[in-house]
Amino acid sequence: MRGELNMERGKTILEVRNLKTHFRVGTEDISIVRGVSFSARQGETLAIVGESGCGKSVTVHSVMRLLPKNGRLAGGEALFFDGDTPRELHRLEPFGKEMRAIRGRKIGMIFQDPMASLNPVYRVGDQVAENLLQHFKLTKAEAKEKIIEMFASLGIPDPGRRILDYPHQFSGGMKQRVMIAIAMICNPDLLIADEPTTALDVTIQAQIMELMERLKREQRKAVILITHNMGLVAETADEVAVMYMGRIVERGRVERIFHNPSHPYTKALLRSVPVLGHGRAERLETIRGSTPSPAECVTGCEFANRCDFATTKCKTGTIPAYEVEGGHLARCVLFEGAKELPNE
Repeated sequence: MRGELNMERGKTILEVRNLKTHFRVGTEDISIVRGVSFSARQGETLAIVGESGCGKSVTVHSVMRLLPKNGRLAGGEALFFDGDTPRELHRLEPFGKEMRAIRGRKIGMIFQDPMASLNPVYRVGDQVAENLLQHFKLTKAEAKEKIIEMFASLGIPDPGRRILDYPHQFSGGMKQRVMIAIAMICNPDLLIADEPTTALDVTIQAQIMELMERLKREQRKAVILITHNMGLVAETADEVAVMYMGRIVERGRVERIFHNPSHPYTKALLRSVPVLGHGRAERLETIRGSTPSPAECVTGCEFANRCDFATTKCKTGTIPAYEVEGGHLARCVLFEGAKELPNE
C-alpha cells in the first residue's frame, strides 16, 4: 500500500456527477446505478470496489455508452476533459461519430473476460490494428510496426511472429496482454480496466497489474480499476470508491479507506479479506445476509438489513453523503451532524 499521500494531484480527466442508469425489465424500469459521482485524475488509479452485482461494471459501461438495448442513462453527467474542454459524454449518441472518436482513442477499456472478448477467427494483430486504423491514417506497415512495439512493451515474446497468431494460441495471461494492447494502442488519456485479472493465477495477476502501474506511472494515464479484489486495491489504487446497490457508500484516499474505514459495509468488506502473517489460522468473517435485488424498493440505507449498527433511522428516507474529513465521503447516519454533500 502507498505510504505517503501525493499532494500534487493530476488534472481531472473524467468527472461523473450523479449518474443514474435504468434497465427496462418487462414493463418496469429498474434503477441499477443510483446517483454515482466520482472523478478520475491524471497519473492516478481510482478503484471502484464492491460485491458482485453492486453496479460497478454498469457504471463504467454507462460512461462508455455501451449499455445493452434495455439500458439507458436516466440522469446525471459524465464529462471527459479533452484538453481543457469538457466533452459531455451523456449527451452523445452511443454509436455516433463523436462518441466513436472518443471510445478507443481517448478512453481505452479492458473488458472483463479476454477469452470471450477476442474474436477466435481473426489474428490478434488484426484485432489490435482495427482500433488503430479506425482512429489514425496509417499504412498497414506503419500499423504493424506500432503493434509490434506495443506487444514488446507488454512483455509478449517474439512479437513480430505472435501478431500472426490466433487467440487460441495464447495463454490466459497473454490474451489479457492483447486486450491491454487493444485498449492502449491509441495512447488514450484514460484506461478503464474491468476486472482485468479475473481467472488468472496470482503470478500473472501481479504481472498484469505491474504493466498497468507502469503505464500510469511513466505515461501519466488516468486509470479506473473495477474489482472486488481488495488486495489489488491496496497495492495499486490512489483513491477508492466503495459501491453497494448502485450507490457509492464511501469514497476516499486508499490509506484512509484501509487504515480507518468509515462505512459499516467497507469495514465488513475488509474483515472478509485474508491477512497473511498473523502466525495462526483465522476464520474469515462473512457479511451476513445477501444483497437485495435491484428491483426491490428499499428505503433508507440499502445496507441496513445486513448492518450490525443499524437503527430505525437507517431504514427511512434517503441517507445523504457526509464529509467525514477533508475529501472523504461516507453515506451513513453514524456521521449525522457532519457536513452534508448534496451533489454526491
